[in-house]
Amino acid sequence: MTQHPEQLPKGVFERVTIDPSQAEKIAKPSLNFWQDAWRRLRKNKGAVVSLVVFLLILIMSIIGPHIGQFDPNQQTITHANLPPKVGGLEFLPLFDGVGTLGGQEVDLYEMKNVEVNYWLGTDGLGRDMFSRVWAGTQVSLFIAFMAAIIDMGIGIVYGGISGYFGGRIDDVLQRIVEILIGIPNLVVVILMIMIMDPGITAIIIALTITGWIGMSRVVRGQILKFKNQEFVLASKTLGASNTRIIWKHLLPNILGIVIINTMFTIPNAIFFEAFLSFIGLGLQAPEASLGTLINDGYKLIEFQPHILVYPAIVLSIIMIAFNLIGDGLRDALDPKMKD
Repeated sequence: MTQHPEQLPKGVFERVTIDPSQAEKIAKPSLNFWQDAWRRLRKNKGAVVSLVVFLLILIMSIIGPHIGQFDPNQQTITHANLPPKVGGLEFLPLFDGVGTLGGQEVDLYEMKNVEVNYWLGTDGLGRDMFSRVWAGTQVSLFIAFMAAIIDMGIGIVYGGISGYFGGRIDDVLQRIVEILIGIPNLVVVILMIMIMDPGITAIIIALTITGWIGMSRVVRGQILKFKNQEFVLASKTLGASNTRIIWKHLLPNILGIVIINTMFTIPNAIFFEAFLSFIGLGLQAPEASLGTLINDGYKLIEFQPHILVYPAIVLSIIMIAFNLIGDGLRDALDPKMKD
């Protein structure tokens, strides 16, 4: 005897009628690569907050030297070594204008008959620290961005040519890179600064002499990875020139990794510039950078800590912000991190 499977009662299922025009509708909006990367970057709260903080510092580095009433290099010896004082915030210990003199805490502004307030105090020559900190930040950021842009340009061209053409060209170019890597970076930088007159141009050139090597090796590796892919071979079959293949196919695919490496290059350049200025090989007086300000401040840290603290805080914030932004971009631009 044949047994029939148990039948479900009628009414359990309901017929759903779908509009044919909506049958193949995509639920999510269509996004290109950069829109999708921006969407994922916005989910990284640390990177977004760091980006906002860095933009604020960038804006202040531009307008900060002009907000105060003092020129960054203006010297007023009678106002030397004044602590920070902000009108309306005298109730805060950090901004009350009180300093230590002879082991006693006194209001140095009243003692020296100073009628103006210095928001971040003054240095040993009576220069306004508020304007000098932001002027120094502007110089440090300019040097870092210029060095990063030059490194990126040279690295992309050098690494792209080496990886794409390969063969004898690749062998020669990579031997040159290996020779440059074998020379300590600090030695090259010191020699260049000794040959050239100290200044912004000398520091930028010194930073870019060997700074592009890392970028070129990354670009070369990515080009070697993509140049034998099917879409490149198809373009070659259709008669595309080498220039078109590089600009239209290879470069857009490696742009993400180039941006990520550039974001990590900038804080390294800022720190290296600060290091050079700290050891006396950077900018010369009276020009200011974060490194020169820290160099001036550490000598008086026991008596006038504000000269060191504020540029050190700005430098630390910039370094942390750039590293968090770089981490966020790495996650956003990496296709393997797609959700």
